[in-house]
Amino acid sequence: MAAPKPEEISHPPMDQLQGLEYCIDSNPSWVETIVLGFQHYILALGTAVMIPSFLVPLMGGSDDDKVRVVQTLLFVEGINTLLQTLFGTRLPTVIGGSYAFMVPIISIIHDSSLKRIEDPHLRFLNTMRAIQGAMIVASSIQVILGFSQLWGICSRFFSPLGMVPVIALAGFGLFDRGFPVVGHCVEIGIPMLILFVVFSQYLKNFHTRQLPILERFALLISTTVIWAYAHLLTASGAYKHRPDLTQHNCRTDRANLISSAPWIKIPYPLEWGAPTFDAGHAFGMMAAVLVSLIESTGAYKAASRLASATPPPAHVLSRGIGWQGIGILLNGLFGTLTGSTVSVENVGLLGSTRVGSRRVIQISAGFMIFFSMLGKFGALFASIPFPIFAAVYCVLFGLVASVGLSFLQFTNMNSMRNLFIVGVALFLGFSVPEYFREYTSKALHGPTHTRAGWFDDFLNTIFFSSPTVALIVAVFLDNTLDYKDSAKDRGMPWWARFRTFNGDSRNEEFYTLPFNLNRFFPPR
Repeated sequence: MAAPKPEEISHPPMDQLQGLEYCIDSNPSWVETIVLGFQHYILALGTAVMIPSFLVPLMGGSDDDKVRVVQTLLFVEGINTLLQTLFGTRLPTVIGGSYAFMVPIISIIHDSSLKRIEDPHLRFLNTMRAIQGAMIVASSIQVILGFSQLWGICSRFFSPLGMVPVIALAGFGLFDRGFPVVGHCVEIGIPMLILFVVFSQYLKNFHTRQLPILERFALLISTTVIWAYAHLLTASGAYKHRPDLTQHNCRTDRANLISSAPWIKIPYPLEWGAPTFDAGHAFGMMAAVLVSLIESTGAYKAASRLASATPPPAHVLSRGIGWQGIGILLNGLFGTLTGSTVSVENVGLLGSTRVGSRRVIQISAGFMIFFSMLGKFGALFASIPFPIFAAVYCVLFGLVASVGLSFLQFTNMNSMRNLFIVGVALFLGFSVPEYFREYTSKALHGPTHTRAGWFDDFLNTIFFSSPTVALIVAVFLDNTLDYKDSAKDRGMPWWARFRTFNGDSRNEEFYTLPFNLNRFFPPR
């Protein structure tokens, strides 16, 4: 038997992923674009509903309050997504609610001065105002780091090797929102997972009028089928005598969103009242803003590959972080109960549909704004049971993680140094946050527990985030361990030309600002 040829056993590194139908600046037909935009909107509903559904009752809020928060969050998500796609990185990324803010927000909720308020609604309003004040102050971190280009300077210490654990754990680190939530209602979660995989992968070659309809709209079709199936189970009384937790996760009529939602409601700034400011609350919230910044950095890198673009130059990345800081400021002014970050699941959907068009994401932002004002219609879609979203997350989070692993092709993975750095960063990125989660669930407070609550919130928030731990470990090791003699092994020759806007001719096509604004903000 003849020896295999080199091209038969090797795959040269490639700047851009192959097999994508539409890249960042190419667009499907208008009908297809609108349907794809609606699909991204449906996916974004999961986090937009989950976070307020958990936090509002802890604050003493009612179902009416929960609906108002969901509507406000979606409204601001739409605005932030438009700002990011127009003036930020210009990557096709949905800017959604972030779980990174949970630790400082829960700490504010349990503040003794707020817990003493006996009237539940008054306690909800005062807690919301305290969260708003902390978020407004903390947003300055991203605004300063972004628009001053400080984050771009920091990114000089990043290499393809150092980014692998960060991007991979932006997906892998969300494992607890995948199958554990599917397991809350396996009779709808597992069929959803199977149906989504079958439509998007096994039947992707099924075409209608030359359109791969099952692959392109797998999320929309499978969600509709399983949602209808879940409604049949609910209507038939299948959950009538089941435990409350099962009914909450499986029934389609337990969200109490539709009945509580107004027909028309336009969110506006300071609708909960004037924010209140506390230095301790703000300092804890700053840690969440830093975590959001790091998680978004990894997600931007993943989105650039799934949109068939080049990695965003330092100037563009910093610009995007600055606008994300503006987004968190808007979160604080409107009272969305959480800050902003790049929606990892929506980044994964770019790869699943093979459509990385910026216009699709801008259309999805339009749906967010439109349905947040038409309360009843938005609440109808928001009543989809959580296990349906979690089933899709199992695929989309994994897809984003694999994009992070794809950066290994630009490094030398036959180097023991590189194997050590990637392995240790990935393991600690999983293990440290898991330790913090287990400790908190048993002791009802984080491992850092001192008399200075603001200090506890800061450290606990940092080490709850897998991408943040991975960045700290990977970037430190990568820049201290034999770094002078390892530039080629780290992938720096490939990475260097993407650090500046003028380093690659394709950057102008992907990242130039609209309306000829580059005259006032020249690229660097």
